[in-house]
Amino acid sequence: MKIAVLSGGNGSFAAAGDFALAGHEVRLWRRNPGDVEAHRAQGGTITVIDRAGRRDIRLAMITSSIAEAIEAADLILCPAPAFAQPAIAQLAAPHLRDGQVVFLPPGTFGSYIFARAAKDAGNRAEIATAETGTLPWLARKQGPYAVRISGRGARLPTGVFPLRLAKHALGVIEAAFPNAIEPCGDALSGALMNAGPIIHPPLITMNAGPIEHFDKWDIHKEGTQPAIRRVTDALDAERIAIREALGYGGPHFPLADHYSKDGEPWMYARDAHDQLTDSGDWSERLVLVEHRYMLEDLRLGLSFLASVAGLVGVQTPLVRAFLAIGAAITGEDFAVTGRSLASLGLGDLDRAALQTLLNEGFR
Repeated sequence: MKIAVLSGGNGSFAAAGDFALAGHEVRLWRRNPGDVEAHRAQGGTITVIDRAGRRDIRLAMITSSIAEAIEAADLILCPAPAFAQPAIAQLAAPHLRDGQVVFLPPGTFGSYIFARAAKDAGNRAEIATAETGTLPWLARKQGPYAVRISGRGARLPTGVFPLRLAKHALGVIEAAFPNAIEPCGDALSGALMNAGPIIHPPLITMNAGPIEHFDKWDIHKEGTQPAIRRVTDALDAERIAIREALGYGGPHFPLADHYSKDGEPWMYARDAHDQLTDSGDWSERLVLVEHRYMLEDLRLGLSFLASVAGLVGVQTPLVRAFLAIGAAITGEDFAVTGRSLASLGLGDLDRAALQTLLNEGFR
């Protein structure tokens, strides 16, 4: 299959390397032409480091032209942070063609942003966009052209926009992620599976002291203590309450399953959290006011949850508390700069109109 991977971060390198190792034709888009030239000069390879060892794999193309990257792609994967989605969507929008599938792992309702960008660009191609609840790789780059993968997605609940194209979209995505895709309905359901806004805001705010004090801090190891876990579980209960109020059925993939040693497996394999913490890759310097856990998962992810909760009348005291704390830490009004149904142009839709849009898309 022909796959375009957009962006050059940890997830993009893991995706491009894994897909190429699986025999897919991979084109990697990187925004900076200088990064592209340097990567080509190195040989155009990515080194994947995991339990199987260290393997070098050459990509079919590395380019700074998004049109060139996606022109022949069956699947377009964009694991960039949610705050980068609007700009990337605008670049890609004029070049999307019938039958293509855009997959955002995870999305924060970015699947709608990509579809809307195509519509606004006057592109009437029938594309499907989709999103899931987590990045399918626990990964960190090891230098400019290598990535270490300490875990891979095993169960990826995936929602599709519009829902009427789900069969085609899920078939394409399944070819890239064999035996890992679990349909969860429409794109809003997929957005409400996103684990980032549940796990990361408590970690980034409740560890603010050590993050600012120490040169390096592993919030997934030293920072994940029982008190924080209890808060995380309570925050996740608010997410699940929103899903249930919208009529979405289970499984809801409660985050507690990620840490559990038994019971229902979560989105990663059972030992994924131990593999992550044992790798040492998350012991790193964190700039509290700039980190993606703050600016993506808290600012955008939780503001989106608060917005949807308002639509269905669900009380979310912890969601709103973390938004207030994050705003105080950064000096930024997340109610203004966050992501909401209103900021996406959907604020005037009632539940019935929103559901029609999710099912049918732009007709």
